[in-house]
Amino acid sequence: MTQWNNGIAKMTLPTPFPVGDVNVYLVKGERLTLVDAGPKTEEAWNSLNEQMAELQLTPKDVEQVILTHDHPDHAGMLDFFPDSLEVYGHPLNERWIHPKEAFFREIESFFMGLFHSAGLPEEYLPVLADTKNMFKYACNRSLTGCLLEGMIPPGLSDWKVIETPGHAQSQIALFREKDGVLIGGDVILIHISPNPLLEPPLPGKTERPKPQLQHNHSMKKLLSYPIQMVYTGHREEVFQVNELIEKRLASQHKRAMTVHHWLQAEPLTVFEICQRLFPSAYKRELFLTISETVAQLDYLSSIGEISREGDQPVLFQAKQLG
Repeated sequence: MTQWNNGIAKMTLPTPFPVGDVNVYLVKGERLTLVDAGPKTEEAWNSLNEQMAELQLTPKDVEQVILTHDHPDHAGMLDFFPDSLEVYGHPLNERWIHPKEAFFREIESFFMGLFHSAGLPEEYLPVLADTKNMFKYACNRSLTGCLLEGMIPPGLSDWKVIETPGHAQSQIALFREKDGVLIGGDVILIHISPNPLLEPPLPGKTERPKPQLQHNHSMKKLLSYPIQMVYTGHREEVFQVNELIEKRLASQHKRAMTVHHWLQAEPLTVFEICQRLFPSAYKRELFLTISETVAQLDYLSSIGEISREGDQPVLFQAKQLG
């Protein structure tokens, strides 16, 4: 039964993605706000309507939407709402939620180059090159206004924006200081560590972001806030926030050092490392597992443990002592 808890109503919607159900939140404020919208499917829309009816509301009562980030499971269902509905989020949502043809070409060029340097066999490239398939459950509409670090969202005067990039470049969280509640999107989840997903260079930049390093920084940043509870993008709430953050950081370091151990024995490509890290999943979830593999290499490079050589494909190796 959907119900209010200190001005927040959690609703769980089905998605067509491996991650499973997604959580969206109604928040009472000066405006009735929906934080995240769910995927663009009839099943999710019907579920939203049913759960809002339990609160004696309909989607027409929503006065604005705030996006924690641009991923289709969080933003796609915006297309089911009226064009007049105001939508707020980080400005880096825009190229993903309202993509232009030039951005499709940019994505294709970026990922084809990255996959080639990663040493992927040719047979994998056509599937990964189908960039528009990434947008199957996404929306196509623009932001009304932008939210940045420290801002108070319109209509939610008790809340403050915290930028938390990593899982997505556009990711933000909303913090209510009076009771320590965080609506965190996918910055921290109780059951898994969020994928540090690869994205093309940001507008005006030439080098791609390094999402694992950003994600680690975002989690450490949360340690400086008096967070009592996190409403998450998936599954249950997090209460022991600091303990889980420390656990996640330690686990990521351990995985990276496993990769480092392999590279002490022989140079390897990204694809070869991916096969070792995810022997049963890499074919099924190649984009996610390649992103995770690159994440560990970015981390090892940041702490000075590896170097790279060659051109196409790039080989990584552990640095030698002395």
